[in-house]
Amino acid sequence: MSTAFPDPATLVADPHAAYARLREAGPVHKITGPDGLPIWIVTRYADVRQLLADPRLSLDKTHRLPGQYKGFTLPAALDANLLNMDPPDHTRIRRLVTQAFTPARIQRMRPDIQLLADQLLDSVADRGHADLIAEFAAPLPITVICDLLGVPHDSRRDFRDWTDALVAPDPENPDGTKHAVAAMLSYFPQLIADKRRTPGDDLLSDLINVRDDSDKLTEDELTSLAFLILSAGYENTVQLIGTAVLALLDHPEQLAALRDSPAKIEDAVEEFARFDGPALLAIRRFPVEDVQIGDVTIPAGETVMLSLASANRDPARFRDPDRFDVDRRDSGHVALGHGIHYCVGAPLARLEAQIAVSTLLRRFPYLQLAAPREELRWRPSMRARGLLALPVSF
Repeated sequence: MSTAFPDPATLVADPHAAYARLREAGPVHKITGPDGLPIWIVTRYADVRQLLADPRLSLDKTHRLPGQYKGFTLPAALDANLLNMDPPDHTRIRRLVTQAFTPARIQRMRPDIQLLADQLLDSVADRGHADLIAEFAAPLPITVICDLLGVPHDSRRDFRDWTDALVAPDPENPDGTKHAVAAMLSYFPQLIADKRRTPGDDLLSDLINVRDDSDKLTEDELTSLAFLILSAGYENTVQLIGTAVLALLDHPEQLAALRDSPAKIEDAVEEFARFDGPALLAIRRFPVEDVQIGDVTIPAGETVMLSLASANRDPARFRDPDRFDVDRRDSGHVALGHGIHYCVGAPLARLEAQIAVSTLLRRFPYLQLAAPREELRWRPSMRARGLLALPVSF
């Protein structure tokens, strides 16, 4: 018997309460998804963590049975990416990308990210108020990831719009997603052609050289990889920064503790990710054989969603899990994944969040929410957790 998925308004307004009810009722539920198709939702930390690294759950859509949840379908030129692959292709491509996100390379980016954070805050400092999403949390990661890939400055606003249309489609603009996909399909091949003619000191030029010299990437893989790095590198980080700042504003004693002890920022970012991370659900998976969870069997080929948000609030793993605490010591969250599909850009996302939040608190120590809490609007998405705007005064 299927269970109705929490209605979209409830899920967007308070996903943690909705997932708490599911988690308490059982470790796995067969849900009727928004499209009327069945989804298995896994809710408890131990199961989610184990299944994130379980090779019996495939990301390859060829393992999906007919009539299963599809999610949003991209054309092949954007779909041949790490979110749809298992080893050995996943291993081959991830090895290439990991070279761009080594700790040493990420730390070399610190001065530029710090300069950018200060410049963005300089632009609003005299005004005394700002929308931290539009004017800080969004432009920071899109600039960083575009610099990393070598995307020209005049295209960056377009990329923000295209990614927003894919992650959280506007119900009042039903053709927005289709237009965003068409724009990306047109833009990426042209960008790659430009980089072939005039290589730069950037990641996309490096990936093109790998594809052309060693033939380790197909053309679709190259285009899809650029698309994934850009969209995920922007979207996850803007959401993480936004929800982090809101959590601090909701807990002024924690804001004061972090402001007065900035060395706590690394641990605080882990708590930001655990408490209200950027993804409610991991990317859909398809069992290649029947999988047993407790007394429930998930048949091969059906669609499985692992609830990262639920796992990160599981009282069996985290003490007082609904309490936000920048000094928390029981870490081990799964907000950025686990196993071979762990977020390859996690070191960069962590660094950006550390710099963004610490700089904001240093520059604007009397930061306050400038709108009623209940009027804040969230992305209308069952997978992504992010604010549409965050008005503040300082």
